[in-house]
Amino acid sequence: MKRYFASVIFCLLFLGLVPSISAQQQASQQTQPPKQEVPPVSVQKVKGNIYQLKGGMGANTGFFIGEKEVLVIDAKMTEDAAKQMIEEIKKLTSHPISCIILTHSDRDHVNGLVGFPKGTNIISHENTRAHMDKAFQSAQEKAYLPNITFSDKLSLYPDGVPKGTRIDLIYFGPAHTDGDAIIYFPNEKVAFIGDLIFINRDMLIHRHKNGTSFGLVRVLKAIMNLDAEIFVHGHGDPATKKDIQNLIQSIEEKQIKIQAMVKEGKTLEQVKKIFNIEDQGMRWPSLVEVIYLELTEKK
Repeated sequence: MKRYFASVIFCLLFLGLVPSISAQQQASQQTQPPKQEVPPVSVQKVKGNIYQLKGGMGANTGFFIGEKEVLVIDAKMTEDAAKQMIEEIKKLTSHPISCIILTHSDRDHVNGLVGFPKGTNIISHENTRAHMDKAFQSAQEKAYLPNITFSDKLSLYPDGVPKGTRIDLIYFGPAHTDGDAIIYFPNEKVAFIGDLIFINRDMLIHRHKNGTSFGLVRVLKAIMNLDAEIFVHGHGDPATKKDIQNLIQSIEEKQIKIQAMVKEGKTLEQVKKIFNIEDQGMRWPSLVEVIYLELTEKK
């Protein structure tokens, strides 16, 4: 176990009254997708001095207010969204942000880093840093690569809080990506788990970042063994162990069904049709497709 003391790091027409619109303009307007509204930023207390920030551009984020400093979890998607987050934190405390912990490398969790003060300590799993190093192109972005990384576990001992208080950063293996970090507050029984769960929507596995559905099940089962009651994730309200258990069951049921179909010799397209998977507008492969590929690819 590595330890890093917080004293160093603790670280969103009127007809005839206006000119008529040409047929070409009308067609253009009809084909352009409507702009997606960005929900307003809001802060919710999770427990004790732990908070979740929702809304704005990017995934949900969080922060912990200590006696002297603030620790932030994930960084939103844009510079402006990150600055919105900072303003919300300032409404609750005048303490400086000294540390940002990243759950993983997706852009809606890390691209807002440029909105935070330079020199802020940034912590991630070592694989997350590698993905960010590959994705970040500009010198400005490169300046915000994590300066502290860990492989299996890293415990932070905040300065100025009751003795024994710690925050554990834990890596259980590849799942959504191969760099998913769990930020666990044992005293409060709270865990931030990034995109390791999606509630009421299809799970997202990034195969290009070495994510795996079977690894996800293993990681979720490991999370279930934590003495935690509240699980804060990137795209929804905090979840419970029951929510995670239901998700594990759903994924495993899909895996069993698809495994049987693979043994029957069904093609990917046949399997997708059985599960009513349509490719129109899908940016990422569905969970069904990911499971099928994992079961059929050459080892």
